[in-house]
Amino acid sequence: MKSPSLIKLIPIVFAAFVSGCATQIMQGYVGQSITEPMLDYGRPTTVFDLPNGQRAFQWSITTAGAIPITTTDSAKIYGTGGWANVTTTSTSYSPYEQTCLYTLFGKQSGNDWIVTGFREPTFWCE
Repeated sequence: MKSPSLIKLIPIVFAAFVSGCATQIMQGYVGQSITEPMLDYGRPTTVFDLPNGQRAFQWSITTAGAIPITTTDSAKIYGTGGWANVTTTSTSYSPYEQTCLYTLFGKQSGNDWIVTGFREPTFWCE
């Protein structure tokens, strides 16, 4: 039987690989109006000016769900027909919640802000 903690980790790692790379998504906004990520993700959670004249736009995104954990048990039982092997499978669910902070930097261009760069998210938010 596999370790329960290993079983819990497998779906998280898999989800990280199939969900797409946040850095590549953020790189796609560089050179575009800040309106583009706002159309995709809504208003930023926080906006503030930086000492170098740029502005930081931050989105705090929380994902939550439950990871199914399936366990299998086997037993040998004796009944009216003699000995038999019995296998039972049960599923429990482990809830998770992950909050990630994504930051884009912009430079003012007329009435608009153009994305000039970004801060790479933490490993678990990648």
